[in-house]
Amino acid sequence: MKYFLIFFIFLGSINFLFAAEESSKKIELPDNFVSGDSERGSQLVESCSACHGTDGNSISSDWPKLAGQNQKYLYEQLQYFKDGVRMNALMMSVTPYLQTLDNEDLLDIAAFYSNYETSVGQAKNDEELLNIGTQLYRFGNMKKGIPACTSCHAVYGQGNSLAGFPAVAGQQIGYLTSTLKAYRSKERNTGELSEMMQSIAQNLSDDEIDALANYMHGLYQ
Repeated sequence: MKYFLIFFIFLGSINFLFAAEESSKKIELPDNFVSGDSERGSQLVESCSACHGTDGNSISSDWPKLAGQNQKYLYEQLQYFKDGVRMNALMMSVTPYLQTLDNEDLLDIAAFYSNYETSVGQAKNDEELLNIGTQLYRFGNMKKGIPACTSCHAVYGQGNSLAGFPAVAGQQIGYLTSTLKAYRSKERNTGELSEMMQSIAQNLSDDEIDALANYMHGLYQ
């Protein structure tokens, strides 16, 4: 009986390996993401600095910081704006400029901003707000179908550059709030990950969004 079990396990392992090998033949690996030229990108951002700052750290709470953001995410968003599939009132004035650029230009702009460090934000010292934000960001709320934000955006909010998940640490509160609400209303619906963000945001209340925005704004490593 003992030897029969060993043989059965061995046979099962072989079948699993053959199945995995056969399955792997059907998977096409994506092309490696190639970094842009930040020096060249520095010559293309004059139109961007008015809102996003010369180093990618915006002053207004409504305008996102681009400094330190991963290239893959920035590049994809610039493409969406250029192609007209992502619409934003604050970006309408520069969209015609983006449409004069090619994909290499957009990648160089993304490289330029990713080289800078994002400025550290200061969360509001509100115990209840911080508790709600901490709980949601780190652990989520399974009863409401809200996963932990750390799953994609990492513990310290640095995001995931390989997957293109954006960094959120130190991001402007106004921008974070409006973005989560835009996902909740499905106004923001571009990109492969938009449906996932929509499904999460639809379960967030206004108070929870405010708490998350406050918490992420104060994140740093």
